[in-house]
Amino acid sequence: MDQNTLAQRLDRLESIEAIRQLAGKYSLSLDMRDLDAHVNLFAPDIRVGGGKVGREHLKSWVDDTLRHQFTGTSHHLGQHIIEFVDEDHAIGVVYSKNEHETGAEWVIMQMLYWDDYERIDGQWLFRRRLPCYWYATDLNKPPIGDMKMRWPGREPYNGTFHALFPSWQQFWAGAPDHEALPQVAEPAPVEHFLRRMRADTPAPKIRVR
Repeated sequence: MDQNTLAQRLDRLESIEAIRQLAGKYSLSLDMRDLDAHVNLFAPDIRVGGGKVGREHLKSWVDDTLRHQFTGTSHHLGQHIIEFVDEDHAIGVVYSKNEHETGAEWVIMQMLYWDDYERIDGQWLFRRRLPCYWYATDLNKPPIGDMKMRWPGREPYNGTFHALFPSWQQFWAGAPDHEALPQVAEPAPVEHFLRRMRADTPAPKIRVR
């Protein structure tokens, strides 16, 4: 076996594990309120919004969000799909089931993150995390129906859990003709499963909790 190919394959496996660890570290540092550990998981020049750039601005935003909205949180990770753009850039989708103590209510949430990862100075970091929410509601109030984002003290609104993937709208646009077998597209090329599913869908506008 070509040694360069072997080295590349080993690097790919190590990178996958590092990226999975990155997602786990995100949840732990967030739930334990170690904001320095948390923001150091992001690229040094991370864009925070409003023209602000850098970990200091990210720390300020996260601190304000956590201090004024939640007493405690717990983020439980599910499946994690990772695909590489090149040896130093990757994308991923991570499912997350979360719990929040917020005032007198216990809010549960289902969401996914669309991630962009970058290896900088040998370390895999978040370049961007796009949170897409399906529902948020009090533990005792199942989120049946529309407007599944139901935070205490706010008007309900729709999340963006399905917004990145055109297949959701296409599936519900009309019933298939069951008298004929449906066509099946060719499988996505290696490292293009997520990009095939997303197609050219732009990032939705995410409403902050």
